[in-house]
Amino acid sequence: MALSKPSNLILQLTSAYFERLYTSPVKTKAITSCIIATLGNFLSQKISGAKNINKDSLLAFALFGLFFGGTVPHYFYMNIQPLVKNPLLFLLIERCLYTPCFQALALYVLALFEGNTHNDACKQMKKLYWPILTANLRYLTLLQYINFKYVPPVLRVLMANLIGFFWTIFLAQQRAKQAKTKGVRK
Repeated sequence: MALSKPSNLILQLTSAYFERLYTSPVKTKAITSCIIATLGNFLSQKISGAKNINKDSLLAFALFGLFFGGTVPHYFYMNIQPLVKNPLLFLLIERCLYTPCFQALALYVLALFEGNTHNDACKQMKKLYWPILTANLRYLTLLQYINFKYVPPVLRVLMANLIGFFWTIFLAQQRAKQAKTKGVRK
């Protein structure tokens, strides 16, 4: 019977998450995105072997997740899903219109939230935009298609969060690597 307690806790947490997702989706997605972005950035710094955690970077990812990472996708998907029923067309719109814009927004706003000037944020975005966008299109397109086509709608946000967690780790590592090699302030 002792083994049932952890699974019971997981079930309770999952139930509470889905309830909040249903009753207040924007707030839940914003908070979840904030947590995922912060944990992803923290893990990225640990994987990179950072002796001291870059708190500016952690805060930037947390704020981006809170203000943009949950809300922007919510409104995009909420407005496009009723209009486009074909998963392939939906994927095409998401990959060709939404993804390039959202990646540019993410790179620019993260740089600003880290304390960079507008000019430095633009320089950093110009250097990272194409490598990040092509990596996103190359590695996440199949996962997005699977999410749209095969994952039940009630679980799509959870799947997107899982994908987002690993993408945040990748994004944070690419930004940190670029900042070290190019001398742009992190």
